Amino acid sequence: MINAADLILVTGASGFVGSSVARALIDRGATVRLLVRSTSDRTNLTGLKAELVEGDIRDELSVERAARGARFLFHVAADYRIWAPDPEEIVRNNRAGTLAVMNAARAAGVERIVYTSSVATLKPVNGGVADETRAATPEQAVGAYKRSKVVAERLVEAMVREGLPAVIVNPSTPIGPRDVKPTPTGRIIVEAANGKMPAFVESGLNLVHVDDVAAGHVLALEKGRIGERYILGGQDVSLGQMLADIADIVGRKPPTIRIPRAPLFPMAWINEQIARVTGKDPFLTLDSLKMAAHNMYFTSARAEAELGYRARPYRQALSDAIDWFRAESRIG
Repeated sequence: MINAADLILVTGASGFVGSSVARALIDRGATVRLLVRSTSDRTNLTGLKAELVEGDIRDELSVERAARGARFLFHVAADYRIWAPDPEEIVRNNRAGTLAVMNAARAAGVERIVYTSSVATLKPVNGGVADETRAATPEQAVGAYKRSKVVAERLVEAMVREGLPAVIVNPSTPIGPRDVKPTPTGRIIVEAANGKMPAFVESGLNLVHVDDVAAGHVLALEKGRIGERYILGGQDVSLGQMLADIADIVGRKPPTIRIPRAPLFPMAWINEQIARVTGKDPFLTLDSLKMAAHNMYFTSARAEAELGYRARPYRQALSDAIDWFRAESRIG
């Protein structure tokens, strides 16, 4: 489906997942245009053979200009914050940005769209794994970020029913190279690798190499069904196992102290109040503690069966992430 003569627009290309999607498309020989904000950190765009255009996903006119002549569009950009002084700002940004991009794509006559959602839009299964049928409502989502992704995904679904040619992908928890910011999971890797996490709250998550997520995006463009959602995940891993594997890779002793969640809620509240003053994201938040009550385990069976999606062992992704953070002098 991808031809060198076809123009593909990618939003959020300066970010962790977006830059990997851009690389995957360029590697396939695609002609790629990247929409970036004027204030975006462009570290991940260095050396990419792509056209850069400035704009903001909340500005429909700037997205329309970027989408002109594009056959396909990957909407990867999002306000990816677990915490904000005004939590509703995250919801407003992701809803408004998604609406503007979808409207702009429709106005520009884009033939096919891959919309990057998240497993945050799905309800976890206690003692089991969730699949694409576990759609959450905004009221069931824990925290502003998850709620924002539910709202945005439902918006895309409604527009698909009106003829929008969009396929939805739901990455789990990507890890790997080029996590510039870093993401919340990237922060855990850095802190643990530097020996700064002597204790932890047990939880579980599904970890996947960011480049496998990017490959899944391309497969969704080529083989995905319009209006369908596909989980792009890797392996289900307990946080304790993840921390033990990080310690093994970097040659440290793993943390063994498991802390119950309840006593940490006052500390999380204090961390958030400090963050309001300093402007720095808190490492521990009330929402993260609430999320830790559930193992976020998922299956990618649908993507594997319909798209031919595959993910490498998560420990390889962990090693690649650690190697990159070391090269960036973030791990000693």
